[in-house]
Amino acid sequence: MTSDAELIGWSLAGDGEAFVEMVTRHEAAVGAYLARRAGREAAAELLGEVWLSAFRSRRTYDRTFPDARPWLFGVARNTLRRHWRSRPPEVPVAEVADLGAHWDPWPAVDRQIDAAAVWRGALADLRPDEREVLTLVAWEDLTTADAARVLGIPPGTARRLLHQARLALRTAPGIVSLLAESSTLEETK
Repeated sequence: MTSDAELIGWSLAGDGEAFVEMVTRHEAAVGAYLARRAGREAAAELLGEVWLSAFRSRRTYDRTFPDARPWLFGVARNTLRRHWRSRPPEVPVAEVADLGAHWDPWPAVDRQIDAAAVWRGALADLRPDEREVLTLVAWEDLTTADAARVLGIPPGTARRLLHQARLALRTAPGIVSLLAESSTLEETK
């Protein structure tokens, strides 16, 4: 199988189909990366921007790396940053006092509390650089070294950030409770 680095080289030499082949290889992974961070609707729009940006900057690709996926995630990450900076500020939530005297929030709150919410909260509590390394390794199935390439940091720094993120999640109160509940449920089975 031809490496991504070779395809980019061929693309630079004028082979119009080489870049298309590389895009075809990584379209699903890059699209999923965007969807998890910006939602499906925005991801569909942003994916085209990623490919255009990658095509324009393909001369900067370090062809000593045969797999372009980390580089493409870096391009996607920069595209997301531009997207988020260009968006208008979000509309603030209405004041609770304006909701009415007979409004009872607890049933809605009870329905929303689940394991996914606890995990999202624990992830949100991580430092942004820790969260990004963790999600690149866990969700995007990158190695720590490839995650470092995406973020433009040394591999040792990425390993440290991943370690710190894992430690923080293991000790997050909500996660500790979830794990305790999970082990209790397993013991009763």
